[in-house]
Amino acid sequence: MSKKVITDSVPQHIAIVMDGNRRWARSKGLPEGKGHEAGADALEMIVEAAAKLGIKTVTVYALSTENIRERARREISGIFKLLRKGYNTKLKRMMGNGVRVDILGERSGLPKVIQKIIEEIKKTYIKNESIKLNIALNYGGRKELMNAVKDLIKEGIDVDKINETIIDKHLYTNGQSNPELVIRTGGHIRLSNFLLWQTAYSELYFTKKFWPDFGPQDLKKAVLWYQSQQRNFGK
Repeated sequence: MSKKVITDSVPQHIAIVMDGNRRWARSKGLPEGKGHEAGADALEMIVEAAAKLGIKTVTVYALSTENIRERARREISGIFKLLRKGYNTKLKRMMGNGVRVDILGERSGLPKVIQKIIEEIKKTYIKNESIKLNIALNYGGRKELMNAVKDLIKEGIDVDKINETIIDKHLYTNGQSNPELVIRTGGHIRLSNFLLWQTAYSELYFTKKFWPDFGPQDLKKAVLWYQSQQRNFGK
């Protein structure tokens, strides 16, 4: 008999490094773009499954600042094209079903059409909100912390008054809880500059499955693993 998730100890915020789209496509002899398309399908399915489990926030690593800088222009252009298409199909459908979407990261450097989509997402009224989806786009954890420091300096905050609460307020995730669980697919065991401040005490779960193959049962398995951990927070 399969184990059941303990509903009163489900992580309220999970973060996911959606790794393995390109390798998934290559393993099937498909163009890399097909891997990103399959990854978008997996995301919609996982957000729905997370809501059913009682998870309140999902933050996914969609595109890092390093990705934009280092990967081939053709691939990045294809990802932006997929984002435009996905907004008019998947994201609008998800928002219509109660998913509040936010974008974390640097807007500067993104194509104007993507910046416009971000504005439209932020202005969209969500009826009967069931879950929040943060999409980290043109995001880097170190850059986020650098920007927070710069803002503190600009605001002239006394150095002796700077504490964790003040830093939290200057991050992209201001007002949100930190993720209790981080999931990384694709087999690599690292955070890759993702939510460096916010994941200080997160439980880290790694799986060799490529992101397009990661389904609701895999999410349940990760949550059950999380529930088996003893969280001490340094005690």
